[in-house]
Amino acid sequence: MEHPGFYERAGPFALGEIAELVGAEVAQDQAGREISDVRTLGQAGAGDISFFTNRKYRQALAATEAAACLIKPADRALVPAGVVPLCVADPYQSLAAVLFKFYPEAGRPLVMGPAGDDWRGPGVHPNARLEEGVVVEPGAVVGPEAEIGRGTRIAAGAIVGYRVAIGRDSFIGPTATILHALIGDRVMIHSGVRIGQDGFGFAMGPEGHHKVPQVGRVIIQDDVEIGAGTAIDRGALEDTIIGEGTKIDNLVQIGHNVVIGRHCVIVGMAGIAGSATLEDFVVLGGHAMIAGHITIGRGARIAGGSGVHRDVPPGAELIGYPARPVKEWMRINLALGRMAKGGKASR
Repeated sequence: MEHPGFYERAGPFALGEIAELVGAEVAQDQAGREISDVRTLGQAGAGDISFFTNRKYRQALAATEAAACLIKPADRALVPAGVVPLCVADPYQSLAAVLFKFYPEAGRPLVMGPAGDDWRGPGVHPNARLEEGVVVEPGAVVGPEAEIGRGTRIAAGAIVGYRVAIGRDSFIGPTATILHALIGDRVMIHSGVRIGQDGFGFAMGPEGHHKVPQVGRVIIQDDVEIGAGTAIDRGALEDTIIGEGTKIDNLVQIGHNVVIGRHCVIVGMAGIAGSATLEDFVVLGGHAMIAGHITIGRGARIAGGSGVHRDVPPGAELIGYPARPVKEWMRINLALGRMAKGGKASR
C-alpha cells in the first residue's frame, strides 16, 4: 500500500489564484487551469507547479512536464513550450508562499499527528499498528498510524511520530526522535539520533528570512546503522534517502534532499549539505564537508577534514581544503615546504 504522506494537501487551485498570490501575470486562457500539487522539475506532471532557481538545472527545466513554473524574468526564455511561466522577482520566496497554500500545516513537524484529541495517554497510540514481538520500553511514545514490524525494539524515551513506518528487527535507541520517515529492516539507530526534522530551508530577503515548508520524507533502507547524535533532515519536496547497508558514525549532519547510495561509510562529524548525492560505496572521513548540489562518484574516498565543492569522479581519492587528488595535494605541500625553507619549488 502506498504511504499516504505526512501532510494533508489543500487544493486544487486555479493557476490564476496562484499567480495572484505570488504577484505574477498569467494569460486569461490559462488562469482557470487547475493545479493540484507542488513538485520538483523532474517529478512534476501536467497538474503540478514547479520552480527554477539554479541554472545548473536547465536540462531538468527543458524536460519538465509541469503545468507552470515559478521563474525569474531573465530566465523566461528557458521555459519549454507548454509550461506556463510565472515570472517573479524571487522564485524561492514565491515557492514558500505556494507551498504554504497547498500545505498549510507544513510549517511545523507532525509529531503526534494533526489532531491530538485522540491521544489517550502515554505509550502506544491506539491507532498505531505493531506486529507481534515489538517491544516498546518505558517512556517511549509511538504516535498515531505508525507501523512497526516484528522484532523491533523502541528503547526508553524514544519518539516514533505520526505515520512513521519501521521495518522488522530494527532498533530505535534511547531518546531518538523519528519523524516523517520510512525505515527498513534491521536498521540500528543509536541514542539521541534526530531523523525527519525540517530541512534548513529559508528564502533570504532584505526584509528577513522566509521559511520554506519541507514536505518531503526521510527514506532509510535495510541494514543501515546510524550513530549517536546524528541528524538527518527530511526533504523539501523530494526525499532524503539513505541507501541499504550504509554506516553512519556519531554526530553527522545530513541535509535535506541528500541521496546517499548503498554501503557508504560516513565517519563522525562529517557534514553533507542539501541536495548532494553520494553514489554507492563512497567513504567520507571524519569532519569532511560536502557542498550542496554536487555528486560524489561511486567508490570515491574523501579524507578527514576535507572540503568538497564540486563533483567528484568515481573512484577518486581527495584530501584537503579545497579537496584535491591525493597526489596533487602531496606535491603542493611538498613545494610549499621547500618554499618555506627558502628553497625553490620543483616543477
